[in-house]
Amino acid sequence: MIRVMLVDDHELVRTGFRHILNDMQDVEVVGEAETGEGALQQIPQLKPDLVLMDINMPGIGGIEATRTIKRKYPEIQVIVISVHSDAPFPSKLHDAGALGYLTKGCPASELMLAIRTVVNGKPFLSSEVAQKLSLAKLAGIDAELPFDALSKREMQVMMMIVQGTKNQDISDTLCVSPKTVSTYRHRLFEKLGVETDAELTMLAIRHGVSEYET
Repeated sequence: MIRVMLVDDHELVRTGFRHILNDMQDVEVVGEAETGEGALQQIPQLKPDLVLMDINMPGIGGIEATRTIKRKYPEIQVIVISVHSDAPFPSKLHDAGALGYLTKGCPASELMLAIRTVVNGKPFLSSEVAQKLSLAKLAGIDAELPFDALSKREMQVMMMIVQGTKNQDISDTLCVSPKTVSTYRHRLFEKLGVETDAELTMLAIRHGVSEYET
């Protein structure tokens, strides 16, 4: 069972997260806090495996709270969820120790996938964040923007492939058939000029979309 703590200063947001996570049989919401300080006070008793952390909160805020959590409790993983999808937030949060970064507009399926990925020690960026981060890093450096050619769904599939997700799991997460996943895979391989998952992973790492190496 994955023990999750919710940290957000909006009760409605926490309620929404809790409702989604209650549908996950392998997840238990063990506590909530409105601030980073409140989270730090409760963590010793709650002993969560993972914290869903808002960035913009009263007090020390999400970045400093994440940094403190990782310093005191390195075994606890952190996913930051924010209204922001642009750089430099992902890089700052990575430096603070967060392994996951999602926007509050992400689909429930992406939240679920992020939790299962990050709790196993692997980084996760939502497709929207990954695309914008990639484009920001490429701006002024390369003339071509390889991931700009991908649709939102193709970007989702690409990120899952890079994170080592199997075709059937991609199919289950996105609620599409395995044949449709294969079609997306073929299209994005063609658009990006790669032939294997390994080549795709290396391309993603080279352009800052992913830091996960298989």
